[in-house]
Amino acid sequence: MGDLGEKLMEELNCEVAFEIPVFGGIPIYESVVVTWIIMAVIVLLCVCLVRGLKVENPGKIQLFMESAFSWGYKFFYDILGENGKQYIGYLITVTLYIGFANMIGLFGLKSPTKDLNITIALAVMSIVLIEFSALRHKGGKKFIKSFAEPIAIVAPINVLELFIRPLSLCMRLFGNILGAFVAMELIKCIVPFVLPVPFSLYFDVFDGLIQAYVFVFLTSLFMKEGLE
Repeated sequence: MGDLGEKLMEELNCEVAFEIPVFGGIPIYESVVVTWIIMAVIVLLCVCLVRGLKVENPGKIQLFMESAFSWGYKFFYDILGENGKQYIGYLITVTLYIGFANMIGLFGLKSPTKDLNITIALAVMSIVLIEFSALRHKGGKKFIKSFAEPIAIVAPINVLELFIRPLSLCMRLFGNILGAFVAMELIKCIVPFVLPVPFSLYFDVFDGLIQAYVFVFLTSLFMKEGLE
C-alpha cells in the first residue's frame, strides 16, 4: 500500500516540463504540453482526413467519417434542439479532446485529465458556455428572472448551482480517471502479469471514452435547461 501511495502522489504531482524565460520564468506543466500534443494530433487528423473529399463515389474512410459526424451531430441536436445547434461543434471538439486525453496513457504519456487544473478549466469553459447560451437565448431580463423559478424562495439554490455544476463536472471527470488509475495499480499488485493487459484496455479505452461521453452529455443537458 505504501508503493501505491507513492505512485498516486506521483500521478497527482504536476511536473514542470520547461519554463518560458520571460517575467522571471513562466512554468509550463507536463499536462499542458500533452494537451498541445493532443491538439496537434487532432488538427493533423482533420487535415489528413478531409483531403480528397468526393461528392460522388466517396471512399470508405470518407463514408466512415461522415457517418461518425452525422451520429454525433444528431445526438447533440436531439438534446439541444434548433436553438442549440450552433454549440454542437464545441461539444464534439471537447468529446474528441477528452477521449484522446483519457487514452493517451496507452502511449506512455500522462493523461492531462489527471491534472485537476485541466478538469477545472474544462468545467469552467462548459459552465460559461451554458450560462452564455441561456443569456443569449432568453435575454437579460428573463435570464435573471429564471433564478427565481418556480418560486422566488429557491433563488439562492439556483444561484448556488452556478458553482455546484462546474465543481460537479470537474470532480466527476478527475475522480473517475484517478479512480481507474488506483484500480489498475491494485490489479497489478494482485496479478502482475497477464490480467492487467485487458483491464488496461478497459480503463484506458472504454472507461476513458465513457467519461468523455458523460462530461459532454451533462454539459448538453445543463445547456438544454437554459435554452428551454
